[in-house]
Amino acid sequence: MTIIQNRYDFLLLFDVQDGNPNGNPDAGNQPRFDAQTRNGLVTDVCIKRKLRNFVELTMGQAPGFEIFVKEKAVLNRSIAEAHEDEGVKAKDPKKRSEAAREVLCRRFYDIRTFGAVLSTGEKEKNAGQVRGPVQITFSRSIDPIFSQDFTVTRMAVTNEKDEDKERTMGRKANVPYALYKGHGFVSPALANQTGFDQTDLDLLWKGLLEMFEHDRSAARGLMSTRALFVFQHESALGNARAQRLFDCIQVAKRPEVHGEPRRFEDYEVQVNEEQIPKGVKLLQLHI
Repeated sequence: MTIIQNRYDFLLLFDVQDGNPNGNPDAGNQPRFDAQTRNGLVTDVCIKRKLRNFVELTMGQAPGFEIFVKEKAVLNRSIAEAHEDEGVKAKDPKKRSEAAREVLCRRFYDIRTFGAVLSTGEKEKNAGQVRGPVQITFSRSIDPIFSQDFTVTRMAVTNEKDEDKERTMGRKANVPYALYKGHGFVSPALANQTGFDQTDLDLLWKGLLEMFEHDRSAARGLMSTRALFVFQHESALGNARAQRLFDCIQVAKRPEVHGEPRRFEDYEVQVNEEQIPKGVKLLQLHI
C-alpha cells in the first residue's frame, strides 16, 4: 500500500442531453439551478453517489472496497461490527474508538475517500469522525439552463378502484442540453490519516470518467464525462493555489455558434499550459 504523497486538484466536465441531471425535491424534482443566474447545479452528494455506485458495481465485495453509505445500509451495524474486531477489543477502552475508526477506513472505500460521521448516537460504540482526503464542489453549468416540464401519460392504473380511468398523468422535467464544470481536491495529509493510497486514487479517476456509463435512466437522459483535468503537485502542500490552476482552463461557447448550445462541440475548451506554474504537472484524462 503506497499512500499518496502529492496534492491533486482536478476539474471535471460533463454534460446532459434531454435529461434531469440532479432533481431538487424541494421544487417538485425540477433540475437544480442558481436562482439568480439560472445556471444549472449538480451537488457534490450527487457526484459522490455515482462514484460509490461505480465502485460497488466494479469492485463488488472485494476486501477494502465495500461501500459504507449505500441503499438500505444500517450505519450503526457496520460501526458495531468494527468494535467486535478482535484487535479493537484488545485495545484500552479509551483507544477503542480510534481503533474502530481505522478498521472502518480499511474496510470501506467511501470512508477512506470522502470521510464519514461515525458517531451516530451509540456512546459505547462510537468511532468519531473521518475527514476524507477527496473533496468535491457543486458543479455548475457553463451557461444558464432552460428546463422544460412535460406531461406524460400511463395507460395502466395502479389500483382496481381506478380501473375505469382511461389513463393517468405524470410530469417529467427535462434539460435539452447543458455542459457542467465541477472541481475537486485530494489532500495527501488527510490520505495519510485514512489510508487512501495510489490504488484508491486510480479508482477515483476511473470512476469520474466512467460513472455515468453505469447510471443510465430515462430521467437522466444522455449524460457523459467529457474531460477530466488533473493537476499533480510535486509537494504534499502544493506548489500553486487551486484557483490559479483552474483559471488555466477556459470553457466558452464557440463564437460561430448562434443560439443556445445543444452539443459539446458547440463549446471550446482552451488549456493554457504556459500559465501552469512550475512544480505542477497537468494530466489530461479524456474519454
